[in-house]
Amino acid sequence: MNDELAIDVKGLTKRYGPKLVVDHVDVAVPKGKIYGFLGPNGSGKTTTIRMICGLLTPDEGSGTCLGFDMRRDAAEIKKRVGYMTQKFSYWEDLSIEENLLFTADMFGLDRKKERVEKALEDLRLVSRRKQLAGRLSGGWKQRLALAASILHEPLLLLLDEPTAGVDPKARREFWDEIHRLAGQGITVLVSTHYMDEAERCHAIIYIAYGRLLVQGTVRDVIDHAGLATWSVKGSGLSDLMRNLEKNPAIATMAPFGEILHISGTNEAALYEALAPYIDDPCLEWRKSAPTLEDAFIHYMDQNDERGFS
Repeated sequence: MNDELAIDVKGLTKRYGPKLVVDHVDVAVPKGKIYGFLGPNGSGKTTTIRMICGLLTPDEGSGTCLGFDMRRDAAEIKKRVGYMTQKFSYWEDLSIEENLLFTADMFGLDRKKERVEKALEDLRLVSRRKQLAGRLSGGWKQRLALAASILHEPLLLLLDEPTAGVDPKARREFWDEIHRLAGQGITVLVSTHYMDEAERCHAIIYIAYGRLLVQGTVRDVIDHAGLATWSVKGSGLSDLMRNLEKNPAIATMAPFGEILHISGTNEAALYEALAPYIDDPCLEWRKSAPTLEDAFIHYMDQNDERGFS
């Protein structure tokens, strides 16, 4: 067992009847780090996270979470895990403070008032403590949910699409809180579809249809895709896309505002495909570094083509 790892599991596998949902996935996460789980809907992200933390029993696989055997000590792991679901699941007719006190009661926590007061202060909820949860905006509801998930002082925090439907300012503030918690030594696993959120993680785990494709820093994930990318702006981009969409040298094309990113896995073949349009006076071309979103789209398209969906 590596004492520097909060999570060290190998071969995680889960089936539901004939369907293989998670296919022999290995995950290693250092203590106090934020790891993002990316992948298309139905790729097995949430199932993987739940198996790691003792919330779901794997059909195959072994390893440790927070120093405990993931199979033998699932109950001990669950005591040390905070779990925040995508859907707001607290009581809308109770105030923020009442929700936290009731949650502490349900889990039989000691020092209830002390814990609730600390959570209110840490998540900057003190001034809203008497406000009904049902009258909160999406961002403040997520703060309440996060406060409730850390009442028992967990060592590992699981966040399942935590900022879906939340405005950009609230998302940024929420992530500031996540980094503050990681700075205190809490390990965080978060599933997300937002590229800007993924880039705020210390590392990324990309899963497609149950299979682990790549694990590492944002740069590792981009480099692993092996893309060469050109960006182009100007008039007639829709026509350009139609002309190029069937070309086998093109791996992905994605518009970003007025700029179109065009990527391929073979740099020479990509340039050959683009060459007839490079001198078009209506178009302005520039060789670019691929972005995380370019890589993400490529991984999705690549695995759809392999029939995993």
